[in-house]
Amino acid sequence: MKTQITLLFSCLFITIFSFAQPKATLKTDKIKVWGNCGMCKTTIEKAAKNAGASYALWNEDAKILTVKYAASKTSVAKIEKKVASVGYDTQNETAPEEVYNNLHGCCQYDRKATEVKELTSMSCCKDKASCKKDCCTKADMSCCTDKDAKHDCCKDGKSCCSK
Repeated sequence: MKTQITLLFSCLFITIFSFAQPKATLKTDKIKVWGNCGMCKTTIEKAAKNAGASYALWNEDAKILTVKYAASKTSVAKIEKKVASVGYDTQNETAPEEVYNNLHGCCQYDRKATEVKELTSMSCCKDKASCKKDCCTKADMSCCTDKDAKHDCCKDGKSCCSK
């Protein structure tokens, strides 16, 4: 009798596990996301989860969102689009201007796109025809670097590439 009960439970155990669905393999990715504060963190993580991530953790200092997701259900691109749709620029997506402008004041971060706008508004970069690709980098505030000469113009406001 004891052997029959053991056999019955063994068969039941094997049957249950043979019909169990295998768990989807989760992928883990890291995404650069601009933001500032705890409110940003909450919104960014919620958006990632709404896009299909089963796990989302945004590091405020590193500006890195770590996500885990089933590749069969979502993708990094979908997660980035969702995060951008709530006002936060990612490494590959830019949030709509009107959504960004509606963020709380403490959540309005230095945008990745505004850095280019700032540079082109500098006096040495206005004359785009004469400026080289590396004109007015914030690092050294010089422009029009070429093999032969380096023309410093951003420091004193002169036009770019004037010799």
